Amino acid sequence: MKKLEFLILGKNEPILEILLRLVNANEDWHAVGFSDEETAKDYFKQNLLDIVLFSSGIEAASEKKMQEFFKTEQPEIEIILHYGGGSGLLKCEILEVLEKRRKRKLSQNQA
Repeated sequence: MKKLEFLILGKNEPILEILLRLVNANEDWHAVGFSDEETAKDYFKQNLLDIVLFSSGIEAASEKKMQEFFKTEQPEIEIILHYGGGSGLLKCEILEVLEKRRKRKLSQNQA
C-alpha cells in the first residue's frame, strides 16, 4: 500500500514540527512541512500529494490563494484546516477526510 503524502503549511515553527512528528508517526503517512508559501508551491508542483494541511499563522487572504492554487494544480487534493485541538482531533480530521475520499471513489467506480 502506498504511503499517503501530506504537505503541512504553517507559520508557527514549533507547531509545524509537532504536526510533522504526529503525522509521520503513522507508518502509512509521510509529511513534509513548510512555513513559506512559495517554497510550499514549488514542492507541490513537483510532487503528487494526497493531503494539504493548513496550520496556524497564515493570513486569511494568503490561505485562500494557496487553497485555490492547490485545487487548480491537483483537483483531487484533500485540504484540512487544522488550527489546534490536540493530536486526537488531528487524527480524527485526517481519518474523516480519508473516509470521505474513499466513499467518493467508491461512488465514482459504481457509476
